[in-house]
Amino acid sequence: MHKKGAAKMSLIDDARKVRENAYAPYSNFAVGAAIKTIDGNVYKGINVENVAYPEGTCAEAGAIAAMCAAGERQISEVAVIADAPAPVPPCGGCRQKIAEFAGPDVVVTMATMDGKTLQMTVADLLPGRFTADHMANS
Repeated sequence: MHKKGAAKMSLIDDARKVRENAYAPYSNFAVGAAIKTIDGNVYKGINVENVAYPEGTCAEAGAIAAMCAAGERQISEVAVIADAPAPVPPCGGCRQKIAEFAGPDVVVTMATMDGKTLQMTVADLLPGRFTADHMANS
């Protein structure tokens, strides 16, 4: 994590740098993620594979776990980067995890190592998402 007073660095740069620490010996598909909270703090995550598929962890989930461990709960921006021909979106499970802590208008920037980017809102990535409102009668 780094605080909002730190040297100005883009969220994609944060994701790019942390991606170097990904543990992907089986797929060789390293992913880095960085999330910014409404307080301006940045939390980073990487994918961590396990020989017993599907027991690995996605980069986005790791960043969200770090945010929650620090006591924060509101995402204001997300960045994800991988070495792929086109920007890679979060998987379905991570889309739901992001939606748990981010409003529908929060921007998710997906990037490739060679500089291609794609931006979508949380609502665009996960239309009709399951929310706490669905559990109102519970």
